Amino acid sequence: MGRRKNVNPLLQTDALCKSFGGAPVLRDVTISVNPCEVLGIVGENGAGKSTLMNLLAGVLPADSGRMLLDGAEFMPQGPLDAARRGLAFVHQELNLFANLTIAENLFLTDFPVRRFAGLPWLDRQAARKRTRALLDGIGLRIDPGTPVECLSPGERQLVEIAKALQQDARVVIFDEPTTSLTTRDAERLSTIVRSLTARGAAVIYISHALAGVLRIADRILVMRDGQVAGAGPAAEFTEERLIGLMVGRAIGKLYPPRVGEPGVEPILEARRLSHPAVLRDVSLTVHRGEILGLAGLMGSGRSELARVLFGLDPCESGEVLLEGRPVQHLSPRLRVRRGMALMTESRRDDGLLMAASAAENLALVWPQLARPDDIAAEVQLHCASLDRQPVAELSGGNQQKVALGKWLAAVPKAMILDEPTRGIDVGARQEIYRILHRLAAAGVALLVISSEIEELTGICDRILVMRRGSIAAAFDRGNYHREAILEQAI
Repeated sequence: MGRRKNVNPLLQTDALCKSFGGAPVLRDVTISVNPCEVLGIVGENGAGKSTLMNLLAGVLPADSGRMLLDGAEFMPQGPLDAARRGLAFVHQELNLFANLTIAENLFLTDFPVRRFAGLPWLDRQAARKRTRALLDGIGLRIDPGTPVECLSPGERQLVEIAKALQQDARVVIFDEPTTSLTTRDAERLSTIVRSLTARGAAVIYISHALAGVLRIADRILVMRDGQVAGAGPAAEFTEERLIGLMVGRAIGKLYPPRVGEPGVEPILEARRLSHPAVLRDVSLTVHRGEILGLAGLMGSGRSELARVLFGLDPCESGEVLLEGRPVQHLSPRLRVRRGMALMTESRRDDGLLMAASAAENLALVWPQLARPDDIAAEVQLHCASLDRQPVAELSGGNQQKVALGKWLAAVPKAMILDEPTRGIDVGARQEIYRILHRLAAAGVALLVISSEIEELTGICDRILVMRRGSIAAAFDRGNYHREAILEQAI
C-alpha cells in the first residue's frame, strides 16, 4: 500500500481519557497512524472506538491527554474545524439529508459559486460536474441530481464515502464503511483506500468485519473496555486472535458449528417471479430447517426479492407459496398470520420504533402472545430496563436482537433476514448465528441475505447468487469458494 519506513506519525494521540457521568469510557489511549498507512481498529460495541473517533473529529473534547496532527497540537473545536485541518470522517450512521440531491449533500458547506452582475450565484453545473467525477471514482453510476431518499442503503454509503473524498483530506476515518456494501463494492472500497494511501494520506479503518480488516490494514489496534488491548502489524493477527483480544477470552471460531441437517419439505417457494426492471423469472425453494443464503451485488435484486416474497411489493407474474399454498394474493399482515417473517435491512429506518422501549418493540408483531422477558432471555438481550429504556439507547447488537426477537413470540414457519448482522460486533454476531441455528433446528426455513460472503459460507446450507434480477448460480455446502461466488455475482 505504498508504506514508508522511518516516518513520523501523521496523527497520534497520547494517553487520551474520557468519562461520561463519572464512568470512564477511554483510559490512557495512545495510537498513531503514519502517512501512506492503514490502521485498522477493532473492538466490541462499547469498547470506546466511537468515542475515540469523536475526540479526533472534534465532536467531543478529551478530559486529558493530547492529540497531534503532523507534530502540532490538534484540538479541533468541532467537526468543521477538524475538516479544515485535513481530517475527513465517513460515518457509520450516514450524515446525509434525504431530501437533498447527491450533489447538494456533497457540497453542502462548500457549494461552487460563480458571479453574475457582481452577485454570487450557486454554480449547480459545476457542482454536478465535480459530483459526477467523484461518483465515477467510486463506481457509482447515478445522476448527481438524484435525491438521496431515492437511493438504497448501499448507494447512500458510497455517497458518504464520496463526500469525504471531496475534502482531499490528509487523514480519513472510515467507521464501519462496508455495512451496506456488497462484497464487490467492499473490494472497490479497498481500491479507494489504497489510492488514498498512495497519495500520502493516513487512513483509520474501523470495522466489525474482521476478515476485511485483516485484508486491508497495515497495522491493527484492538480496543476493549476503553483501553488498547493489543496492537501490531496485521500479519501477526488471525480472526481467532482478534476475537480473543476483543472479548478478553477465547471464544473459538466466529461461526458456530451447524447442528442437524435441513429437511426435504418445501416451506417457502418462489416460482418464476418477475417484476419489470427488478426480478426476472426467479425461482427458489427454502426447505424445513434449512438456512439458504442469498448473495449478490448491489442492485442485483436481493432486497427487492425479499419485499416481493413478503408482500411489500407486488410481482407482475409468478407465485409465492408457503407450505405449498399460494400467498401472493395476501397482504403482508396476512402472510405474517400464515407464518412468514421479515427482518429488514435497516433496523433504524423500518425495523424498530427507536423511541419506544425494548418491551414495546418486542410486542410489535404479536402483542397478544409476546412475553418480552422470555424473548429478551432467548436472544440474550442486554439493556438497563426492558420497559423504560428506548431502543435508540441500546448498542447496535442489542438493537439487532430486538429486531429479530419481535418475530419470535410465535415461531415463524419461514423467515427472511436481510443483512441480519449489519454493523454489530463479533460477540453479538455469534449470538445471532446461534439463534438462527436454533430456529433452523426447530424447523424454521431461513432465507438469509448478506453482503458478506464469509458470513454466508459460515452459516448457510446452500447459497444462491443473484445477478441482474435473476438467480445466476447455486452452491452447496462443501463446494463454497469465495472467488467463484463473487465471479457469479459480477
